[in-house]
Formats: sequence, structure tokens, C-alpha cells
Amino acid sequence: MTTHGPVMPVWSCGGCDLPWPCPTRKRELRAEYADAPVSLALYLGSYLVQATEDMPWTPAGVLHRRFLGWTRETALPKPGVRNTDSSASPMTRRKR
Repeated sequence: MTTHGPVMPVWSCGGCDLPWPCPTRKRELRAEYADAPVSLALYLGSYLVQATEDMPWTPAGVLHRRFLGWTRETALPKPGVRNTDSSASPMTRRKR
């Protein structure tokens, strides 16, 4: 079990005292939910709801980026990089 859990209601990290989710917890969550990005978004979305109740003075966009905005960073294809995976089906390959 990680020591990088949220300390509520201030939403700091119990392991490193950075804003939660901290970089360490983000890495852990990416690994834990590598094959389930929707589940990760739902999990973090529930925390986002709690955080908006605990920190009503924080702009919604800031909290959204903090809790959910980073989750798609690794899932998005990089511009100019072509998928050369031969195991990908024709339906998932991009046409050029």
C-alpha cells in the first residue's frame, strides 16, 4: 500500500506533503490502471467531487486539471509519430 494517499480536507499528500495526487501517486495510479483508463477517471472523479466540497474557493478548472487533466497525457498519440505496431487491427490504425 502506498504512503502517498490524500490528507483531507486539505488534499495534500500523506507521503510527501505535495498537492494530491502528487507525482509519485500519479505514477502509481498510471501503473495500477494501465489497462483501465476509464476506471482511473471514475476513481479520480469521485475524489474530484470530494475536493470541490472541501475546497470551494478553488476554481473548478484548477481542480479538474489536478485530479483528471493529467490522466490522458500518456494516452494521447504524439503528433508526427506513426503507429508501426503490426499487431494493431486495420480499424485502429490511422490513415495518412
